Amino acid sequence: MTDHPNWTSLIEDEVQPWETLESRQLVSGFRTVFEDRVRLPNGAETTYQYRPRGPRAVFVLPVTAQGEAVLIRQFRYPLRATVTEVVAGGVERGEDLLGAARRELQEEVGGVAAEWVALPAFYPQPSISGVIFYPFLALGVSLGEMHHEDTETIERVVVPLAEAYRRLDAGEILDGSSSLTMWHARAVLAARGLL
Repeated sequence: MTDHPNWTSLIEDEVQPWETLESRQLVSGFRTVFEDRVRLPNGAETTYQYRPRGPRAVFVLPVTAQGEAVLIRQFRYPLRATVTEVVAGGVERGEDLLGAARRELQEEVGGVAAEWVALPAFYPQPSISGVIFYPFLALGVSLGEMHHEDTETIERVVVPLAEAYRRLDAGEILDGSSSLTMWHARAVLAARGLL
């Protein structure tokens, strides 16, 4: 399966309760930020800063044929800390979601999957961002050479699925998007007898 039924529901509402009075771009480039002056339904006016709808990213929980989860430990500069995550990355212009997931799996952990399962997509920070995250479960993953970008500091971590989910349940997976990807994957893994 290369898409999930909920993906088509992630669209703007037909009726917008807030009226945009003025909009200006504060930051351009990869992480565009706007500041709008808006009127709320009660007539109050306020200023709102946000990243607009449009950017997309993929998240991948890779599982080997031996029943191991392939996680990564990655240094995150804003935190000044290394955190455990699933494979993830932005969708490039003109790239389809599955293509982006395959690319990120290859780059970050040197992986190739025999099967892909799409999981429910989600808004990671809807109060400040219009970004949409699309998670996948990659099954039957074989591992090879990694191809990290120059700006990435990534360590591949291969653990039994039970250990990966012990870490999730213990609160050791601190990245929210990785946690939600693993949470959505759990039912599929259990149904297949892998957990």
